[in-house]
Amino acid sequence: MQRGPKVYVPLVFLFVFLVLLMPKSGKFNYDYKKGAPWMYETLVAEFDFPVLKTPEQLQKEREAAASSVIPYYKYSENIANERADAVAQADLGRFNHLKPEIVNVMDVIYGKGVIAERPDFPDGRPEDEQVIYVQRNRRAAAVPPDEIYTIADARAKLLDALRNVQGGCNADSLCMAAGIYDLIVPNLIFDQQTTDLVHEESVNYISPTSGVVASGQLIVSKGETVTSEIEQLLDSYKAEYEASIGYNGPRFFLWAGNVLLALVIVVLVFFAVYYSDISIFGEFNKYVYILVIISLAAVTTFAVAKADPKLLYMVPYSLFALFLTAFFKNKVVYPVYVISLLPLLIFSHNGIELFVMFLVAGVVAIFSFAYFNKGWQQFIMAFFVFLAMTVTYFAFKLVDGEIRGFRDYETLLFLFLGAMLSVAGYPFIYLFERIFMLVSNSRLIELCDTNNKLLRELAHKAPGTFQHCLQVMNLADAAARSIDANVSLVRAGALYHDIGKMTNPQCFIENESPGVKYHEGLTPEESARDITRHVPDGLVLADKAGLPGIVKDFIVTHHGTTCTAYFYNQYLNAGGDPAKADVFYYKGRKPSTKEQIILMLCDTLEAASRTLKDYSAQSISDLVERLVKSKMADGQFEDADISLKELNTVKSVLKEYLQQVYHARVVYPKRKHLPGPHRP
Repeated sequence: MQRGPKVYVPLVFLFVFLVLLMPKSGKFNYDYKKGAPWMYETLVAEFDFPVLKTPEQLQKEREAAASSVIPYYKYSENIANERADAVAQADLGRFNHLKPEIVNVMDVIYGKGVIAERPDFPDGRPEDEQVIYVQRNRRAAAVPPDEIYTIADARAKLLDALRNVQGGCNADSLCMAAGIYDLIVPNLIFDQQTTDLVHEESVNYISPTSGVVASGQLIVSKGETVTSEIEQLLDSYKAEYEASIGYNGPRFFLWAGNVLLALVIVVLVFFAVYYSDISIFGEFNKYVYILVIISLAAVTTFAVAKADPKLLYMVPYSLFALFLTAFFKNKVVYPVYVISLLPLLIFSHNGIELFVMFLVAGVVAIFSFAYFNKGWQQFIMAFFVFLAMTVTYFAFKLVDGEIRGFRDYETLLFLFLGAMLSVAGYPFIYLFERIFMLVSNSRLIELCDTNNKLLRELAHKAPGTFQHCLQVMNLADAAARSIDANVSLVRAGALYHDIGKMTNPQCFIENESPGVKYHEGLTPEESARDITRHVPDGLVLADKAGLPGIVKDFIVTHHGTTCTAYFYNQYLNAGGDPAKADVFYYKGRKPSTKEQIILMLCDTLEAASRTLKDYSAQSISDLVERLVKSKMADGQFEDADISLKELNTVKSVLKEYLQQVYHARVVYPKRKHLPGPHRP
């Protein structure tokens, strides 16, 4: 076939799109793993960078923070003044001169703070507290618990002070009698709400770093084994390099590399289509759809990798495989899907792992979807996809020796969500059908349901034609499978190719009522005109029912440009002029696809096989050969993309199928009338 602008221009757009989409910063070009030797030159830090904590370290710190609660107290300014006034009004008898000393001691006590009793700790505070927060003058400060007083501590402090001032005085009895002890109350009030809030913040906001490596410091030497500590330094260095430094060479080289990589992908796309199904180049909507799916996969990969690389595990790449499977054969789907995953391999840090995992997921999705594609069964397909990804993921982790507990559970959750998203996103296929004017395999399967309105109407108005269509469908199904044609498409075409006969069913012999001879009294021209009219009538009914164009093509091509031979021969035998025989020819179109060729042969063969008087293998073989030769001689196959090898395969299958349908039956012997009692 000729390849013009419709083939190359979309590739140019894809190329430009990929170049603009690719990252404009360099990649950390070192591959390493714990336990393996460092195979590169000695690596020295070129800049200062923070050492990032590992997920395990962060989790451990979060657990430690969650297990320790630092209480939060509010300082009351008014209590000290209120207690000083209360002391001044107290009656100490002959010891009234001690009031100033009592007030001074209370000022010291309240200055440091008297702790309130915690509801959950009757003694006031837990014994293992290392620090508490005290809010004073709208500012909170960490205070060691031994620098503040409990009520018991405050009373003991007051008692010691009075004993030192007034010898011989029973200070304890005095304070009890005058109610001084009762004046000591907490001025640090426990705040449960703020304590919970501070605790939550301390758990959620753990510092992600644990130090800084200075520029010029050695990170790893050549040949040195990558330990856990070195791996942590390398991970931190890589993160800072790609976030802040990135590519530090000539920008021209970066752009040149992106251009070459984009060119490689585009060339691979071209040859994937060229070698899998070159006819796609002639179907512009299908061709563009393939390029759009590849572009969507690339956009998704680059966007998610830039936002958060770990979210790549949640991307439903298997959905792209299903988007392709809906409209193409597997021989097209597999290479195109592999190409759509290449951005993972090129730009993701763990690209090999992701590439292999999603490649397996796509293959499993394609295979299992053939069996589980209706309603809730799609969740079974999603489970198989999740299981396949899980096995592949742990296979890589076992090889690397990196089973990481919580981190693995998080990844498995992402994989599960991604598998479920493949079910949630599948309905977009119906949107793509509308946008690109395509017909999915699911749509074709729906059209083959004989309970739909149009086929029920055909069965009611033209039952003979309906049975003919069913037989043609079964015959065409076997032929299509033998040469890897689109089985769902040819089945749909077989069911609808003769719907135009509903308009005038008695015109066709398979629908004639007993005793009715429709063509008696008609001229050959009139009969031919009524017969050939079922093609345009079928198109009218197809348009009214909203049948896809790819199915309507079978209505136009199943007779091609052949003639109604029976009435044409009558016309010639009656002395008709061949130059005026245009009325006997169908105004259709010659078949252009394998599926249309198959339907033309099966339609003619199913009808002609009913005229045979001898159903031997030789008779059936001669019929098939004669009909195929006749169609070829009439030029009906000259526009089709079917090869002689495929045509011979189809002929062999049709012969075998008809022999099985019309095999000889056993003739039952008649029962003799014997004397004696009758037995049922």
